[in-house]
Amino acid sequence: MTDLNEIKNKIENLRDEINRHNHLYHVLDSPEISDAEYDELMHQLKQLEEKYPRFLAKDSPTQRVGATPVEAFGIVEHPQPLLSLGNAFSEEELIAWYNRISKLTGSSDFRFVCEHKIDGLAVALTYVNGNLTVGATRGDGFRGENITQNLRTIRSIPLSVSKKAPLRFEVRGEVFLPKAGFDSLNKERAKEGLPLFANPRNAAAGSVRQLDPRITATRPLDIYIYMMGYAEGEETPLSHWEAMEYIKSLGFKVNPNNKRLDSIEKVKEYYSTWLKERERLPYEADGIVVKIDKIGIQEQLGNIGHEPRWAVAYKFPAVQATTVLKEIEISVGRTGTMNPYAILEPVSVGGVTIKHAALHNEDDIRRKDIREGDTVIIQRAGDVIPQIIGPVISKRPKLTSEFDLIKKLNGKCPNCGADIIKPEGEVMYYCPNAACPAQRQQRIEHFASRGAMDIRGIGEKMSIILLNEGLVSDFADLYYLRGKRNEIISIEGMADKSVDNMLAAIEKSKKRPLARVIYALGIRHVGGETAELLAKNFRSFERLRDAGKEELMSIDTIGPRIADSIIAFFENQENRKIIDKQKEAEVIPQPIEAGGENLQLAGSEFVITGRLSSLSRQEAEAKIRILGGSAKSDVTRRTNYLVVGAEPGTKLNRARELGIEQINEDELIRLLG
Repeated sequence: MTDLNEIKNKIENLRDEINRHNHLYHVLDSPEISDAEYDELMHQLKQLEEKYPRFLAKDSPTQRVGATPVEAFGIVEHPQPLLSLGNAFSEEELIAWYNRISKLTGSSDFRFVCEHKIDGLAVALTYVNGNLTVGATRGDGFRGENITQNLRTIRSIPLSVSKKAPLRFEVRGEVFLPKAGFDSLNKERAKEGLPLFANPRNAAAGSVRQLDPRITATRPLDIYIYMMGYAEGEETPLSHWEAMEYIKSLGFKVNPNNKRLDSIEKVKEYYSTWLKERERLPYEADGIVVKIDKIGIQEQLGNIGHEPRWAVAYKFPAVQATTVLKEIEISVGRTGTMNPYAILEPVSVGGVTIKHAALHNEDDIRRKDIREGDTVIIQRAGDVIPQIIGPVISKRPKLTSEFDLIKKLNGKCPNCGADIIKPEGEVMYYCPNAACPAQRQQRIEHFASRGAMDIRGIGEKMSIILLNEGLVSDFADLYYLRGKRNEIISIEGMADKSVDNMLAAIEKSKKRPLARVIYALGIRHVGGETAELLAKNFRSFERLRDAGKEELMSIDTIGPRIADSIIAFFENQENRKIIDKQKEAEVIPQPIEAGGENLQLAGSEFVITGRLSSLSRQEAEAKIRILGGSAKSDVTRRTNYLVVGAEPGTKLNRARELGIEQINEDELIRLLG
C-alpha cells in the first residue's frame, strides 16, 4: 500500500529543493547544478503531481515560470504572460507531443517553425510610437524586472523602428553572450580575481541584471528576437514565420538558422543536424524550439498551466553535470611539465561516462578554488574534452584545503624523484631531468609522430616496449635498431613483416625536412609553426644550434621565452649527446633552399578546421609549408583559405564574418598537387 505521507514529504522536499535552485539561478546568477539536473528534478515533481493531484499546490514550482523579480530594478507587469516551455528529452517524447496536438486539433497536417534554444535570458521589449520604452526580464512570467537602461546598451536592439510599425507592440527575444565574449569576460574576471561565470547563460544574466548600466555596456551582449508578443494599431501576420519576417523588416535581429518545415520528420532531421553541428555555433544552444506555425492553431491549442501546448523545447543531451572530485593527480609531460588532472566519481555527460578531467596548472586550480572532495560542475568542451568549470561551494566538505602541488609531490618528480622547478615568469612546474622515464617515452613517441619524423609503427605501445626491453634509451637510439632486429623479433607478439616495416620507416625518416626535425626534438615552446619559422630563417641545423638570443629574437613572433628555451635545449649535455648520435647515424635534415617565394603556395596563409579524411592535419600543414604557404591555428584578416573538414569548429563562423575563402579537402588536395 502506498504511504501517502511519504509521497507528500517527497513532493514538498522536491519543491523546496527546486525553489532553492530557482533562486540561485534566476536571482543570484549562481547556479549549483547543471540545467540537465534541474530539468530532472522538475520532471520528477511533475510526474508525482500528475499521479497524486491532491498534493498539487498553487505555489508549486511547476505552476510558475521563472523566479520572483528583484525589487531594486523596478517591476514591470507583463500585459501577456511570458510562458516557459515544456521539454522533450527524446524522440519518443517529441512524437508524444505531436500526437497530443494532433488529437486536440483533429489534424496532423501542420507546418512547424524550428529555432535554436539559445542559452540566455528571455526579455520583452515594448515600443510605443516606434521608440523603445520598456525592456523587462521574464521574472515569474507575470511580473519582470525593468532593465530598460541596460538593454539600451545592447547594439543589436534598435532604439527606434520605422513608422510602419504598430503604435504599440511588444517583441520577445533571448539576450545571450557569444562564446568568444564569454571566454574573454572570464579571462578578465580571472585577472581581477573575481569569481568566474559557470556558463554563458549565467554570464548573460549577470551582465544584463546590473544596477549600473555602464557595466552592462562593457559586455559584448547580443540578442535574437523569437516572437511577437502583441501589437496594437495594426494587423499582424497570421503565421509565426510571417510574423518573424515582419519583425525582421522592422530592423530586429532574427536568427538566420530558423527554419519553417512541413512535417515532423523534417523537424527530427533539423534536430539531428544541429545536434552534430552545435559546437560550431557562436552561441550556446541546449536544444531546439518547435512551434506550430499558424497563429490560429496556436490560439486553438492554448496553454496548459504555464506552458503553451503549441510549442515544445526538444533538448540536446546534457553537456554539463555535477560530480565529486575524488583526487588530483599529476602526470609528467614530454617536456617535463607537471600536469594536474582530476579523478572523478564517474558521471554521464552527453551520453559519455567521464572519469577524468584536465586541470591545466596549479594557478588555474587555485583561481577556480577547486579542492579534493569538492562537488564540481563538469562540462564537455567541444563535446570532447572534459573540463571542470568550478566547485559547488555550498556542498564543500569540512576541513578541505587549497591545492598545493609542491606539497602533493613532496617537491619531487613522481617518475624519477628529481627536484621539480618552476622557472621565473612561468605557471608550470617542471622536472629538469632529461633522463626522466616519463619524458623519455613521450619524447620518443613525439619524435616518431606523423607531424614530426613520421615513423610508422612507433607509437605509445612500441616506445614503451623498446624502453622496457632496453633496446633504446632516447629517440636517437631508434636509428641503431637495424642491428638489433633479431632481439626485436624475439619479443612476444612481434611479427617479421611489421618489424621490417618499422625499420624501413626509421631509415626513410633520415631525410625529413629541417622544420620537421626541429619540431621532432621536442624543444619547449617550439611547435610546428615556430619550427617552420626557424627552418626558413636559419636554413640549416648547424646555424640554428649556434644561434644567439638576439639573432633568435630578430625573427617575428619569437620572444625571449622561446629564445631562452631553444638556447637551453642546445646547451644541455644530454641533448647534445642525442643530437651527436643522430648525426653519426646519418640523420641529415634537408636544408631549406632559397627561392621559396617561387613555390606555388608562396604568400598564402591557410587555417584548417574539422577532421580531414585522407591525411592528418599535421601532414596537410607540412605539405602546405613545403609548397611555400603558411599554416596557422587562428583565422585572421590575413588568412587566405580556410580548409573545412568534417565537424568544423567556430573558425568557420569567423571566416564567414571576415569573408575568407573556404575550400574543402578535395580542393586542398588539388592545390597541393
